[in-house]
Amino acid sequence: MKTLRSRLLPAPVLSLVLWVSWLMLNESVSAGHLLLGAALALVVPWFTERYRPDKPALRGALTACRLALVVLADIVKSNLIVARQVLGPESRVRPAFVWVPLDIRDPHGIVALAAIITLTPGTLSSDLSEDRRHLLVHALHVDDAEVLVADIKQRYESPLREIFE
Repeated sequence: MKTLRSRLLPAPVLSLVLWVSWLMLNESVSAGHLLLGAALALVVPWFTERYRPDKPALRGALTACRLALVVLADIVKSNLIVARQVLGPESRVRPAFVWVPLDIRDPHGIVALAAIITLTPGTLSSDLSEDRRHLLVHALHVDDAEVLVADIKQRYESPLREIFE
C-alpha cells in the first residue's frame, strides 16, 4: 500500500531536479515560474512513474556531494584543456576510443557514469557492451589508455558504486 507521500511525490529527487531545472532554464524565480515549475515537478513524475519499474536505491549522500564537486571541477578544468587543444596545433590532439571495464552493475549507476563522462568536455560515452561490462569512451586526447581507464574508475565509477550498490 502506498503512503500519501509516495502517491503525491512518487519520485521526490526527480521532482526537485525538474523544479530547479525549470527555474534555471527560465532564468527566473518569479512567483509564476516558481508555481509553474512546482506544478510540472509534481505532475510529470505521476505520468512517468509507470515507466520506471526498478527504482534506484540511493545511498551515500555525502559521497554524492563529493562526486558532484569532483565532476564540476573536472568540467571546468576540461573546458580549459579542450579549448587549448582545439585552438592549438592539430598535432596536440590524439583522439582514441577506449573500452572501460565496468565493476558497477546497477543500470542507474552505469547511466550516471556514461552521463558524467559525456558531460566532461573532451570525452564521450559511445557504446555499452551487450553484457554491460564495458563502456566505450571516445577521448579527444589520450596519451595512455590505461591512465584514462584508471582515472575514470577512481574518480567516477568508485563513488557511483558507493551511491548505487
